[in-house]
Amino acid sequence: METRPKAFNLIVLITIAVVFSSSCFKEGKKTSSTANKELVRLKTVHGDLLIKLFKEKAPITTSRFKSLVKDGFYNGLKFHRVIPNFVVQGGDPTGTGTGGSGMKLKAELNSIPHEKGTVAMARGTDINSADSQFYIALKTLPHLDGKYTVFGKVVKGIKILDSIRKGDKMLSVSLESN
Repeated sequence: METRPKAFNLIVLITIAVVFSSSCFKEGKKTSSTANKELVRLKTVHGDLLIKLFKEKAPITTSRFKSLVKDGFYNGLKFHRVIPNFVVQGGDPTGTGTGGSGMKLKAELNSIPHEKGTVAMARGTDINSADSQFYIALKTLPHLDGKYTVFGKVVKGIKILDSIRKGDKMLSVSLESN
């Protein structure tokens, strides 16, 4: 008679252990997938934009962008180009649209579509001439798809984009992890 309760207790204990260990693996998987997501907070006079970087789709570009952010390169720079229903553009220390960090980037063209909030590298006619300037799409722009390096998307503060005007400053740009 005593063997049944011991066997029953053993089965219950094993069941609890299996359930607990499987939930740990699920939690660990969740943690590892979110640990690699990096966000950029871009503060403007109109509010904050939170940008998710697409490291897997544009690893060289996101690495350079993060390096410039860490160095404070974008802090205080103006949005020098704002075209309603098209883009807001910044990242030029001269504020003229002709300046940059002095380090050209090879294009990392990908299949991410230009939708409202898409963040991509600005460039000249040479496909590999991107530097530090980037733009944020104000609407869906399919004619730009596959022609510019898309490396991020605004995931919070999307309505703020429509308030940005030429000459508005990026008060600060910083990296955040979620």
